[in-house]
Amino acid sequence: MLNTVTSYQLALRQLTDSALPTGAFAHSLGFETYIDRGLVHDEESFGLWLGAFLSQQLTYSDALAMRFLYDGAPVAELDGLLTAQLLPRQVREASIKMGNRLLEIGTEVFPSAELSEYRALVSGGRAAGHQPLAFAVVARSLGVPSAEALAAYLFATVTSLTQNAVRAIPLGQTAGQRVLRNAHDAVAAAVERTARLAPDDFGAVSPGLEISQMRHERQRARMFMS
Repeated sequence: MLNTVTSYQLALRQLTDSALPTGAFAHSLGFETYIDRGLVHDEESFGLWLGAFLSQQLTYSDALAMRFLYDGAPVAELDGLLTAQLLPRQVREASIKMGNRLLEIGTEVFPSAELSEYRALVSGGRAAGHQPLAFAVVARSLGVPSAEALAAYLFATVTSLTQNAVRAIPLGQTAGQRVLRNAHDAVAAAVERTARLAPDDFGAVSPGLEISQMRHERQRARMFMS
């Protein structure tokens, strides 16, 4: 019989598998705008963009919302804060689309009272259903420690974005693996930073990232939804 640690570790691997059908393959979360402007065009330039996105937007919105949930903040309150904080429409919609899909999958595969409560809030129109919160609700119900859940979520996001960059720039598969290996320390640093942040830090995102995400809505040709 599997022990508790092994059980949640296997579940966490399933949750972060790139084959999990949340629709992440359809989103660049803004890097396609940088490709269109010629600022992201190879392994090095994509790695710079990814590092900025991870250390800023992912840390101060997604990761911090997850930490607050683990700390006991109401999911409905955090859901509303994320909706308000994600100013670029496409990125807000991406978070909701992938979050609702994760809620649907989680209810089938990893059911819990907490997940049912969040899904009921979404079904009743009292919450939007954001991806990081859906992930955190599932992970916490499985007994995944906060730091492990944060690291897993952040690295899964980095992985999906890198896979999309492999197609879009394009990068070679080996180059993509180098980018992921180089992101290890940045993910660990983001987890450590998130643990030290306060509520007033929530939503402290670089305007440049948000502007590029807003510009994507009017980009003439694109591969991705965001």
